[in-house]
Amino acid sequence: MSGKSDKKKPLVPRLRFPDFREAGAWEVKRLGEVCCFLKGKGLPKTAITPHGVAPCIHYGELFTDYGEVIRDTKSYTDSTNNCVKSEEEDVLMPTSDVTPNGLAKASCIKEKGVVLGGDILIIRANKQLAFGEFLSRYIRYKEQDVLRYVSGTTVFHLYSSSISVKSR
Repeated sequence: MSGKSDKKKPLVPRLRFPDFREAGAWEVKRLGEVCCFLKGKGLPKTAITPHGVAPCIHYGELFTDYGEVIRDTKSYTDSTNNCVKSEEEDVLMPTSDVTPNGLAKASCIKEKGVVLGGDILIIRANKQLAFGEFLSRYIRYKEQDVLRYVSGTTVFHLYSSSISVKSR
């Protein structure tokens, strides 16, 4: 290889997908246009047991036990009455904390039927328009933008109404 006469090849190959639209055809949508928002319910720490009948997630675990993707849950509960359960690809975020920094920690759950405790914001995407794992990673990447929507002074909160219409 002479170096000067050889053309440099890109390090990453260019790919084309059969259904990919031409450049410029992408649409910008607000989060509330492609997702619905739910809230977890109940599930105090006292209801968590190592060998319960249903897998569960307590909102505090989103700060400490889970990253961008949840493939296996760590807790169980016997409290399954009147609860909210996950769908595959739901994005989970804590909605309150004594410091605002943890509120932009999004996790995409890959399991269906997991009991989701209170203080968990559930972002359920239209699967034809958005991919949960991408959303959780993007929310974490845009942490500083998400934190602009946090409110409170002693206890900080993140409300779905704040991020559903304002986020881009």
